Amino acid sequence: MRVSRVLAAATLALLSLPGLASEPANVSVKEGVVDIGERLEMFVDSWFIQEMRGAALKLHEPVRREVVWQAEKPWEGTWCAYFTVLRDGDVIRIYYRASNPGRDASEDQYTCVIESRDGVRFTRPELGLVEFEGSRANNIIWKGPLSHNFAPFVDANPDARPGERYKAVASVAGNPERPGRLYALSSPDGIRWKLMREEPLDLPGAFDSLNVAFWDPHTKVYRCYSRIFLDGCRAIQSSISKDFLNWSPPVPNSYPEGAPPTQMYTNATIPCPGAEHILLSFPKRFVEERKKLPDAGLPGVSDAIFMSSRDGVHWDRSFLEAWVRPGPDPLNWSHRNNMPAWGIVQTAPDEFSMYISEHAGFPTTRLRRLSVRRHGFASVHAGFSGGEMLTRPFTFSGEDLILNYSTSAAGSVKVEALDAAGEPVPGFTLAEAPELFGDELDAVYRWKNGRRLVELRGHSIRLRFVLKDADLFAIRTGQVAPQPPAN
Repeated sequence: MRVSRVLAAATLALLSLPGLASEPANVSVKEGVVDIGERLEMFVDSWFIQEMRGAALKLHEPVRREVVWQAEKPWEGTWCAYFTVLRDGDVIRIYYRASNPGRDASEDQYTCVIESRDGVRFTRPELGLVEFEGSRANNIIWKGPLSHNFAPFVDANPDARPGERYKAVASVAGNPERPGRLYALSSPDGIRWKLMREEPLDLPGAFDSLNVAFWDPHTKVYRCYSRIFLDGCRAIQSSISKDFLNWSPPVPNSYPEGAPPTQMYTNATIPCPGAEHILLSFPKRFVEERKKLPDAGLPGVSDAIFMSSRDGVHWDRSFLEAWVRPGPDPLNWSHRNNMPAWGIVQTAPDEFSMYISEHAGFPTTRLRRLSVRRHGFASVHAGFSGGEMLTRPFTFSGEDLILNYSTSAAGSVKVEALDAAGEPVPGFTLAEAPELFGDELDAVYRWKNGRRLVELRGHSIRLRFVLKDADLFAIRTGQVAPQPPAN
């Protein structure tokens, strides 16, 4: 009851801030017509779905790829952790804590950076900034307690000052005698950092994990997601700010009724690239009461889960299963393992790259790349027997219907357009719908005789998707840029 009252009061305070009052309070509401313009709608939740028959939402696991980093330098230890990934132009940077076991507030903690052009091959730049054992030939950018969970990002706010093009949050963890303290930092280049002010931010929280912040281009505010404990459970709270220094009262994440209590050790919350109106979160799920490896020290096993939100407070839990399992490697079954790094970078036209920690607490502690189909985190899926999905009523502004889909050799996707009354539109009926098959991320769908969706622009419509052994990951309206001819 106490948590519910706190959530209600904090949510009211959050939504009363400028620019946020229009955000949906309940993303499951299907009443009224929505305008999607030309934005991309991923099927990571049921927001755009009115009805499904013989079809269901399906979560897609990423593919484990290369190990891109492993602790091997004297300043790196078995408890390197809290990785954050970002792209700045042609450079991809990964920041991480380098330390050996010790206190959370230890002075012997370092923030390090590695760099890459392709997201696969990373190097440690020799920056010459921080001395370690008499030498500055290392990739260390910061030393001290704030390195425990230093979390930077490239500030996409168009009003950001040039000297503050990078920003970060970092904390000194709390203890029973003293609450945690979260600090704001800035940098012109992502390498040379300073505190934005000496005092901590006026935010309550535990902060003893990876707290993240970013600029939300959809609502035009900064968001910060940090750790709290609710009824003894590791949980997530969020705040917003216009200037990165003055923040709204934190609001605990809200989940649908019936969602199981879950220890969320980290959150890795981020706007989805190319669909920034949808926030994605990749918490490390911690199961503290289990122990798989007798010599792993503390009890607990971990995996990664997937959540999404359209307002930053109310989170969809359509998928309770793991997004990434520990897998067959026994060293991934220790406590505080399988932690997704914060950040999504596009490394190929059809690929997002993300990263996850492995072998935490062992001498081989490392970071592995994950590949994800672009905007393919989840889909509307139907098996060989077939199924259908009907969208909610919507208007649009693009010219063509563009699909991100995949079928088997025997599978297919067909699309029918319905009017506001739910009747098939002549020229756009199922009988006039071509059978689409293949595996494409930007497939233009047109009806027989070349009929295009633009003919229905200005009207409220619904789309009926008929699927057979197929996945529909995302849709949008617009145009597809012409591709250069193959050599």
